[in-house]
Amino acid sequence: MAKLINLKIFKKFSESSSSGGILLLLCVALSLTIANTSLASGFDSFLNEDIGFSFKALHLNYPVIIWINDGLMAVFFLLVGLEIKREIVEGELSSLKQASLPVLAAIGGVIVPAVIFSIVNSGQPTLKGWGIPMATDIAFALGILSLLGNKVPTGLKIFLAALAIVDDLMAILVIAIFYSSELHLIYLAYAGGLFALQIAFNRFGVKNIFLYIIPGIVMWYFIHHSGIHATIAGVITALTLPTTDDDTESPLEKLEHALATPVNFIIMPIFAIANTNITFQGGMVEGLASNLGMGILLGLFLGKPIGIFFMSWLSVKLKIASLPDETNWIHVAGLGLLGGIGFTMSIFIALLSFKIPALQNEAKFAILIASVLSGIAGFTLLSLYNKKRKKEAAAH
Repeated sequence: MAKLINLKIFKKFSESSSSGGILLLLCVALSLTIANTSLASGFDSFLNEDIGFSFKALHLNYPVIIWINDGLMAVFFLLVGLEIKREIVEGELSSLKQASLPVLAAIGGVIVPAVIFSIVNSGQPTLKGWGIPMATDIAFALGILSLLGNKVPTGLKIFLAALAIVDDLMAILVIAIFYSSELHLIYLAYAGGLFALQIAFNRFGVKNIFLYIIPGIVMWYFIHHSGIHATIAGVITALTLPTTDDDTESPLEKLEHALATPVNFIIMPIFAIANTNITFQGGMVEGLASNLGMGILLGLFLGKPIGIFFMSWLSVKLKIASLPDETNWIHVAGLGLLGGIGFTMSIFIALLSFKIPALQNEAKFAILIASVLSGIAGFTLLSLYNKKRKKEAAAH
């Protein structure tokens, strides 16, 4: 009986839209606790322990942290790719009118933070981290917005979800183009052949999901050795999965549903535990005033909301798009602040940007502070505005 109750509690929690964000918060707290206790050295040793095997030309022996960041995160990007394709085919990005607002808002939310970071870090070796403040953490942002429940319009939640998906797509492109190492064309050619095979399966109407996933796994290996970040294999595979523009459950939607729970409740928590891992040291707070720290803080906390708000305002002013039902500019400002929660995606890009642990820690600490400030500010603004509207309604 107790087991059944526990299963029901977990099912209710996992189906809650805020549960992914809550679990990530707990994992961040756990990671910070481990990193600042006697467990730290043992945890670091575990993350750097090689697991796997090598056989002649086949090399699959990597540290645990690589398996997490290159392997498990490829599954995360597979899910992101599935969401992007579904939204383009049948969702909020399926028509020019629907897609205009989130696409333009996301572009503003990417460009302005990158420009701010680049200005602050101009002429510095840390300039290579310009992509760090570009990303929005979809799980955290939607998790915090969902904590407000019916205090915010449903259209605002859809707007944030679509914006975050476009944001993820741009982050993927940035990682593929700017954060890849020296290219090995022979491995890229092998990966290209597998991608062509997946496309052929799609064209011939093959619906067996495994006939897309198995070539995708092999593609991951070739892309990992090509110099392009291996997580791109997940996105490429997602784009080949067949789907429909009606209510029929397609192979893409079946895989998306199958991956949602393990990604949100296993993969992302593991990533957060392994990569938050900040050991607090003297001078870290002062480090927020460094070029790197200030670029990330200003980029996420100011650049994101400014970029999102300005491009939304401009697109509405030019009659390219319109605001979602029942939303106004205060809602857009609050959403822009929530867009400054970079966290997992920003940390991921920070790890690609810098190989020096001290710079990684400085970047992660700045991301953590900027994300916390953005989350609190966005939640507070939307909550206070809802209370104001209630008072005004009661007065009338």
